[in-house]
This record gives sequence, C-alpha cells and structure tokens, in this order.
Amino acid sequence: MAKKGNSIIKGIEIDELISLLNRAYADEWLAYYQYYIESKVIKGIMKDAAIAELDQHAADELRHAGLIADRIIQLGGTPILHPKEWFEKTNCGYDAPKDFDVLNILEDAIKGEQCAIDVYSKIVDLTQGKDIVTYDIASQILADEVEHEEDLVSLQEDILEFVNNLKGNLR
Repeated sequence: MAKKGNSIIKGIEIDELISLLNRAYADEWLAYYQYYIESKVIKGIMKDAAIAELDQHAADELRHAGLIADRIIQLGGTPILHPKEWFEKTNCGYDAPKDFDVLNILEDAIKGEQCAIDVYSKIVDLTQGKDIVTYDIASQILADEVEHEEDLVSLQEDILEFVNNLKGNLR
C-alpha cells in the first residue's frame, strides 16, 4: 500500500502513522518489562495464579512489539532503536513496582491495560477504512489488551472475594 516517495495512505500521513506506531512500540516494550519484573517480585495470596497471568501477558506484549516493528518497517520507517527512547516516546509510561503485594501489582497492570486500550482504540479509529493492514494489526492487539484487562480484573475480584471470605470466617 505504501510506496517509496508516497507520504500519504488514503488521507493518513505515513510519518504521523509511523510516529504513532513507534509510541505504541515503546509502550509494548515497557509493558513487557513491567509484566516480566512484576511476575518475579510479586508476593501474597494466590500469587501463582497472578504469576501465570503476568507471564502470559509479558509474552503477548513482546509479540505485539514484533508486529508493530514489522509494520513500521513495511511503512518505510524504523522502529525505535535505543531503549532510552521508549521512555521519551511512551504513551502509557512505566511505573516500577513499589509495593509487591499481588493486589497492588494487579491494580498497576489494569491501569496499564486501560491505557493500551485507549492507544489502540485511537489507532483503530485513525486507520479504519484507510490502512487495512495497520487496522488489522491494531485491532488484533486491541482485542488482546481488552482480554488482558478482563483477565486481570477477574483475578483481582477472585482474590478480593477469597480474602473477604477468609475475614468472614475469622469473625
């Protein structure tokens, strides 16, 4: 769809799209690391279930980064080459875990997923009917991010219910 020397795809500035994709690329790498490190330091009740979820999400975020890098290259751009730029270009940021309690880790992860959902919703809206390849990639990633949020919220609710039942049984 994109040709050498062509700077627009059906009304979308290719440079603007590459910039948006590079920002999403930065987000994916930071999300990958956040999930990775959280799965290592997490503590508390039902942590094994949380570790399994965090590890799966880390793998998904790394896969997303690959999809986005490939699309950036297809569009004639270059993915971010230096990790320090991830922090400069990120939409969602990176919050190093401070409290390793499972509920706090899950809360941080849910916030990250909500930001990713917002980012990919905008890319889907921008590319719909204009750039089907980027649209399909962003739609797939958006579906994953929505599923991640749902999984994390469900796990958080299960843990809270378990804790509340324990408290009720102790009274």
